[in-house]
Amino acid sequence: MGRLTGGDPSLLRRINSAVVLHALQGAGSPTLTDLTRITGLSRPTVEGVIEGLIESGLVVETHVEESGARRQGRPARRFRFRVEAGHLLGVEIGPHRIAALLSGLDGRIIGAGSREVSETASADERLERVRLVVADVLRRAGVARSSLRAVGVGSPGIVEADGTVRLGTALPGWTGLALGQRLQRSFRCPVLVENDANAAAVAEHWKGAATESDDIVFVLAGLSPGAGSLIGGRLHRGFGGAAGEIGALHLLGREVTPEKLLSTTDEPLHPLDEQAVADVFALAKQGDVRAQAAVERFNQRLVHDVAALVLALDPELVVIGGWAAGLDGVLDPLRAELERYCLRPPRVTLSMLGEAAVATGALRLALDQVEEELFAVEGTVTARR
Repeated sequence: MGRLTGGDPSLLRRINSAVVLHALQGAGSPTLTDLTRITGLSRPTVEGVIEGLIESGLVVETHVEESGARRQGRPARRFRFRVEAGHLLGVEIGPHRIAALLSGLDGRIIGAGSREVSETASADERLERVRLVVADVLRRAGVARSSLRAVGVGSPGIVEADGTVRLGTALPGWTGLALGQRLQRSFRCPVLVENDANAAAVAEHWKGAATESDDIVFVLAGLSPGAGSLIGGRLHRGFGGAAGEIGALHLLGREVTPEKLLSTTDEPLHPLDEQAVADVFALAKQGDVRAQAAVERFNQRLVHDVAALVLALDPELVVIGGWAAGLDGVLDPLRAELERYCLRPPRVTLSMLGEAAVATGALRLALDQVEEELFAVEGTVTARR
């Protein structure tokens, strides 16, 4: 079932199928009478649609035990959406680890796995690690690769619509990599590649700190921070996919890099050395004066970068994620800065999903793809215009 078009001769049938499937998804095990009432379709139409969906493997008849006295006559037929009829995969490709989440067609996670990878690994080595993680997750969940309906991928860098990484300085060999095309060789289903901060923003809106907000900014904090944003409930990528690249703001008249700001010596930190970053934050909490000064410098830069984006977008909520340690120290300075400049300052909070945010957002990307196909949904959060 694909995207609905006016010239499709089976348009009405496909609309009816989508309506019935959507009703089944949220109604447990309804009867034909229930479905007729929920959808507003005639009983013969619902019966015809149900039979077709059973043949396709998306719906199955269920047998529900009735409580109390057994009713006279034949019990009403009940049906359910077979969430196990297909599976979805969300993958995070990061500097230091590869992570994957597996779900049924309802987006509920049934498998997960991750493996460390060196920040110096080549593109080929990193993609091989992706294949190993995916194979391990599928094997442990007992799911065949052929059962996958869509795969979402979150990756650092500016990502084009076809999955090519236009610019990716965080990973060796990533700039210009046809990532979507390379990964497509391993799957028989659509592979959708998204910037990691964008994926994390989608995740927080789906299952995290932003479930009640449609205008949000998610900041993936780091030595080269990035941000993803939802405007009116839709992911905002920008004209060329580079929206939210706040890590480049220091180039606008401020030549001191974040790596230098957070250093406690004369040598800048390596952009991918997360342990060195964590050590600086830990020393600052222990009272080390030089580390505290470094954290203060870094926080001030991050606060200014985020404030610039907030002034441009006017979100309801700002979610800060990324490093597990030290991020809480950014919240109060950021709130104070936003109160100085914003007519109506947004709420500021930490991520609820932590290191699972990117993979969770990638899974949502895959779920949106399937919902567009099965439920004829045109306005999903992650759909490209």
